[in-house]
Amino acid sequence: MDDIRRYANAGFDAIPDDDLNVRFRAWGLYTQGDGLGVHGEATRFFMMRVRTPNGLVTSAMARTMADLSDQYARGSLDITNRQNFQLHWLRIEDVPTVWDALAAVGWTSMGACGDNTRTVTGCPLAGVDAAEIADASPVAVRIDRRMNGNPLYANLPRKFKISVTGCVHWCTYPEINDIGLTAVHRGAEIGFSLRIAGGLSTRPRLGDRLDVFVPWDAAPDVVDAVAAIFRDSDELRVQRAKARMKFLFLTHGWTPARFLSELTDRLGYALDPAVPEAPPDGAFRDHVGIHPEKGGASFYAGYTVASGRITPKALRDLASLADEYGSGELRTTAMQNVIVLGIPAERLDAFQKATARSAAPPLEGSAFRRGVLACTGSEYCKLAVAETKRFSLDLIPELERRLPGFQSQVKIFVTGCPNACGQHWIADIGLQGVTDGFDIFIGGGLGADPAFAERVGMRVAAPDAADALEALFREYLATRAISETFRAWAARVGRDSIRGALETARSQPS
Repeated sequence: MDDIRRYANAGFDAIPDDDLNVRFRAWGLYTQGDGLGVHGEATRFFMMRVRTPNGLVTSAMARTMADLSDQYARGSLDITNRQNFQLHWLRIEDVPTVWDALAAVGWTSMGACGDNTRTVTGCPLAGVDAAEIADASPVAVRIDRRMNGNPLYANLPRKFKISVTGCVHWCTYPEINDIGLTAVHRGAEIGFSLRIAGGLSTRPRLGDRLDVFVPWDAAPDVVDAVAAIFRDSDELRVQRAKARMKFLFLTHGWTPARFLSELTDRLGYALDPAVPEAPPDGAFRDHVGIHPEKGGASFYAGYTVASGRITPKALRDLASLADEYGSGELRTTAMQNVIVLGIPAERLDAFQKATARSAAPPLEGSAFRRGVLACTGSEYCKLAVAETKRFSLDLIPELERRLPGFQSQVKIFVTGCPNACGQHWIADIGLQGVTDGFDIFIGGGLGADPAFAERVGMRVAAPDAADALEALFREYLATRAISETFRAWAARVGRDSIRGALETARSQPS
């Protein structure tokens, strides 16, 4: 931090390449693309990711973020699928001022990028969901604070992702994290199941559930021990492209039994065996709309933020709504949406009217507005080969126009490159950016019946994507069984039928 503050005084040209391209990441800073979507073109501006554990946001934090976006980031503001906020167009001269404003409301960009423990994600309805097993947000925050900035875990072989949830829906996808802790009952006691070594990118892998029951208070120590195993695995430091923890299993012959043995040695004691656990059904869950909170005396309101891109005005209005009608608390979600909590039942009608008058995003939305998710893309990310945000924001109204009244819940995840930050592997329809458009993936999902999406074997240019998806959805609507989900239909009809539907769009005259 001291070095970066010094560069803020000396100017961009004073920054050494190693700091610019490596060390800055530990403070959530990347040099960004040019805003035009030109692959690999870095600028003299920065993208800053702000670490938001469990998606917990106060109204003061939301206002601060909106103000920073207006003052220093050209009005840019995105919500990521790990519940963080992201600013763009920051000058090095302004970074210390941004940090100071974040610190004033208890916020930081430290550890939001780089080879460290990333933001610990958790259920955005923690503490208010009537169906939850337990409110695990205090555990998630405790782990996040313990790991972030800890020199023991600040130079890992690669990034390290953790999810901690007490909900029954697993909406932060513990199966694809390096560590996934999911609350579970053991009689009257509540603890956690432990999954390890999940991840996506070019070789997706579901995490293994170890045969252990993690006591509630032991969770931080267990996370420490797992992270230490990863840190000390020198075989992962040979090739950066194969440095995530999952590669211990994919290429180095590790097994769950070996990992558990190493974990026991690190802890100095054996954990009790696992207890039975029922994975969720994998139903679509975006936390959108107005729903009762635990106890029924208050409600939460989930707003649909298309592709995670929100204006400062909209975020500022959400903060005002949270203060005037709710508890002053907001949450961000893995579907890039925002929730306002604690709206008393007697104020619900007034709240809805105030929302309608505000610049806040809608409380509902079409299946396409609710189901589309996108990574940063080549607009700002130098690694991406395809533009994703503006593409997806154009795709939503186009599909709404072509398929009015489409009701089926469907996830359309757009990612700008094979690194899979847009999580196309776990979507009903995944669009992975390539140099001349998008590769199409079909049939991904997690929960009780997990499977990664399969590459269809067709590539579509960005301007033709709406044609292809329209043809595919029309075939689904025409041939589905009653109440059959898109994913179930895709599994039943098979890849050849899906290719045929997509080819229909390709053969139509333009």
